[in-house]
Amino acid sequence: MSINKASGCDDVSKPLRFQSAAGHTRWLNGLINGIMVISSVLYLILLMLYLISPQSVWPWVTGNIMAAMWVCAASLQCARRISRWRAQQFAPAVATATPDAPSGFFQRLIARPWMRPVLRYVDAHVFFQALPALAALLLITLLWQLPLPANEAGNAGLIAGSVFILCAFAVLVLERHWTLKNPLEWPEAAKLAPLMRMMIGVFLLTALALMFARGDRVWPAHLLVLTGGLPALVALELFLRALMAVFSPPREDKEPEFIAASLLAAQICWPPRPLQFVQNELHQHFGIDLRQIWAFQFIRRALLPLGAILLLTGWLLTGISEVPLTQRGIYESFGKPVAVRQPGLHIGLPWPFGRTLMVDNGEVHELTTGSEEPMPPAPAEVADTAEGPAPESANRLWDSNHSSDKSQIIASASNDRQSFQIMDMDVRFVYRVAMNDNAAMASLYHTENMPVLIRSIANQVLVHDFSSRTLDSLLGSEQTRLAADIGRNVQAQLDHLNSGVELLATVIESIHPPAGAADAYHSVQAAQILAQSAIAGEKGQAAQQLNAAQQFARLALDTATAQSHESRDQAQVMALRSDAENQAWQTGGQSFLTERYFSQLILAMQQHPKVLIVDHRIGGETPPVLDLRNFTLPFTPGADKAAHPVKAETTR
Repeated sequence: MSINKASGCDDVSKPLRFQSAAGHTRWLNGLINGIMVISSVLYLILLMLYLISPQSVWPWVTGNIMAAMWVCAASLQCARRISRWRAQQFAPAVATATPDAPSGFFQRLIARPWMRPVLRYVDAHVFFQALPALAALLLITLLWQLPLPANEAGNAGLIAGSVFILCAFAVLVLERHWTLKNPLEWPEAAKLAPLMRMMIGVFLLTALALMFARGDRVWPAHLLVLTGGLPALVALELFLRALMAVFSPPREDKEPEFIAASLLAAQICWPPRPLQFVQNELHQHFGIDLRQIWAFQFIRRALLPLGAILLLTGWLLTGISEVPLTQRGIYESFGKPVAVRQPGLHIGLPWPFGRTLMVDNGEVHELTTGSEEPMPPAPAEVADTAEGPAPESANRLWDSNHSSDKSQIIASASNDRQSFQIMDMDVRFVYRVAMNDNAAMASLYHTENMPVLIRSIANQVLVHDFSSRTLDSLLGSEQTRLAADIGRNVQAQLDHLNSGVELLATVIESIHPPAGAADAYHSVQAAQILAQSAIAGEKGQAAQQLNAAQQFARLALDTATAQSHESRDQAQVMALRSDAENQAWQTGGQSFLTERYFSQLILAMQQHPKVLIVDHRIGGETPPVLDLRNFTLPFTPGADKAAHPVKAETTR
């Protein structure tokens, strides 16, 4: 509504909200001042609690209430600004004594010269709404960064919860007063009431969390954390409304608008009617009446039946269960196990009349008898080079500590007296739930914690088994046979308890004897290694000599064999040649002999070119002449001392 100051209108003719504006301003001043005083006290308490006990529930309680009060103060400040404007319009002389701006620090801030251009386009009360809302958001954010508070509040929780319930009742009286207020007398009262309901919700939820914070309950602490989200959401809405109000420059001749109304806080009512609230807002601001549209009427009539059908369908679909490939399902009908279901989709009764519980389907597990404490996180692994030292994971020496080892007491003899010794062993069990249906049900209903059961039975069997063994027999026995005996005894105990567990393998990774026995065993191993090295060296030398003798004998045998074969072959050749010449002589007679003579003569001439041949058959009818003169050969260096005379050979 627009009212001009210079209109000269009679005060009696003005609306009722202008006549009651002075009383409303006094009311709002008292509430804002009370909130500021209480907030200051709570702020000091919060600082002390944060320093003394930051992990208790009280910092959360104090912070949530402070944030809710600051949000209400921002809304009350906006309503006080409108009431002051109306009071100034109704009685300007009286309103001059109470200027339309807060005093103190904010008054001095607004009076700065550099703020005047800003206030020309932005209303000062936009800052007074944005700053408390932003402070509430920062406070809730700071509380959310703290660790989860402890659950125990003690008797102080009951006392504080009772006080908060009384405070909620006082705020409820104020909320009822503003809700029943005539809109013509005070239009902003109906918009301030939802913020009071938000304050009531914070008080009641805080009281509920404090009264039930006992023992090891976790939900009261979670409720306190979620309670802080209620004023945080409203503060965020008011902060966004303040930012949007920047784009609406103030006008002196126009009545200010109440920009601190909260749509989120308005939803805190019973019964909740969000659709009706949306219809009223659209009809009031945009002139759209959804009740005149038949589609929305149909949706409103069909919403309840359709929602019921959807809920019924969803409830019936809970009877369909899916069993993964790695598991088996045990179907219970009215709490009684009926069947074991294999992987796949199955249909049964809906919840809670029927349900399917999952059991392993052949999954293999490994369990050690050592410590049950979780291993610390392993550091980042660095790739090991081939030339570098061995990684730490390969360290299996006896003097290294392994979390999977279990100490066992065994019997021993010391100085001809019976005693005992302690040995560390790493025994591992590989098990699974047996594949038959009875074992699956037994593993689910007869065993609560399968690893704990197997470890307990294994420790009992190991203690009973090693109590009758000595160190010599334990070190001298085969680990495979020892592991088989242990696994058989453990499996017998598991079958006796009907646990449904099937041991696939029992592996003894290592046996660490006591320190003295370890040193002696090291010496024995060193001597054994030296003896084996000497034996291996002698065997190598013997094998080398044997191979050399065999090689020499083989070479001699091969040489003799080759020579014998060559002599025999030459004899055979000579025999064949003699037989052939004899046959040729018998056949050819003198002609063969002559031919043979000439061939031998040619061969002799080729081999000895300096030969004098005298033959009476050479030369025809003239007989050969024998010259008996001596011929002296010329002297040549390197020749014989005397020249040999040339002999003439006469062939007859």
